[in-house]
Amino acid sequence: MHINNSQRFIQYCALGLISAMLFLAACSKKDLVAPPSPELKPDTQSSVTTIMPDMPVIDTQIASFMALYQVPGASIAVVKDGKLVYAKGYGIADSTTMDMVDTSSLFRIASLSKFVTTLGVMKLVEDDSLELTDKIFGAGALLDTVLGTKPYPAYVQDMTVEQLLRHEGGGWGNSSSDPAFAQSSYNIDQLIGWAINNRPLANAPGTVTDYSNLGFMIMGRIIEKITGQNYVTFIQQNVLGPSGVTNMQIGASTYAGRKPNEVRYYGQNGNLPYGYNSNAFTRLGAAGAWIGSPIDYMRVMVHNDGFTTVPDLLAAATTTALSTKSTISNYAFGIRISTNGNWYHGGSLSGTRTWMVRTYHGYSWAIFLNTRNNTTAFNTALDRLIWPAVNSSATAWPAIDLF
Repeated sequence: MHINNSQRFIQYCALGLISAMLFLAACSKKDLVAPPSPELKPDTQSSVTTIMPDMPVIDTQIASFMALYQVPGASIAVVKDGKLVYAKGYGIADSTTMDMVDTSSLFRIASLSKFVTTLGVMKLVEDDSLELTDKIFGAGALLDTVLGTKPYPAYVQDMTVEQLLRHEGGGWGNSSSDPAFAQSSYNIDQLIGWAINNRPLANAPGTVTDYSNLGFMIMGRIIEKITGQNYVTFIQQNVLGPSGVTNMQIGASTYAGRKPNEVRYYGQNGNLPYGYNSNAFTRLGAAGAWIGSPIDYMRVMVHNDGFTTVPDLLAAATTTALSTKSTISNYAFGIRISTNGNWYHGGSLSGTRTWMVRTYHGYSWAIFLNTRNNTTAFNTALDRLIWPAVNSSATAWPAIDLF
């Protein structure tokens, strides 16, 4: 990406201010020192060269949030009626290289990966290659009987595609020490077999919600089994590419393995963002290993949000199916649905926090951070960052489309 001299000068000046902010924030959380807001650099996938003016209704909220919770870097993208109306990077991408976050910086998106996987699954449903009622394990099922030891334990042969998409597979979730991070030296098939043999399902599928990363890792394997393609290749060709996204990719577990333009991740309270053993992070794949920018994610969203402002990749009936919440929880397929019809979901890993909202009245946004704080106050504050701008009739959204 080309950076002109004036932009470089702004970055160097801003870095000094950010360092001062981080120092003060570490000394006293009562002193809210606002991080500077670097000018928008053109995203590498866009021909946009316009510099976005500041929007205090957004920037002030984010500045206070970053100072209060000691967030090194953040990036946002806001869509209104199918148009990218605001995007900005804030703060530090990597303190060791003196890089600043800009709108093309790549972040681990963690569980926002699940919506991307859902779109791939629903493409197969729409093409009649897959049914939501299809069973996963057992003779003649999608993954047949090649994984795990037979005879299968109770409920294993009962789970369906729809139940995994809704986190209703009967177990293998957060309530039982998420097996997605167990046995880090295993490949995905070995891990699934290990879970079948060693983690009995506690409930009949479809009766209880238990957030399961392993369930979405299994969905990735189903995509591969049906298509004969690598999961990543299929998603790039059928979800990302048609949405105009070329930067999203699977991330690495180590700092040394970071991709070009990927931020550095910073742990809090003893968390180690590069502490994943062996291939445990990359192995998350369909459940949580994608990296990208908020603009990338909004490109995917506007092509799959059910609105008519931008043609969707999926048929309207398919989008309705994936966004209909369960009868026993607020989960749909890879997203949650609020009482008034908003879509939302978050992603969280050590050193990573992401948030996505698609409102019922035409707004969508994504916020990516290179740290996390596991408190309720932090998560609530993160959700509230963009709502003041969206809810105010006085907000003057730019007329240009940054896509």
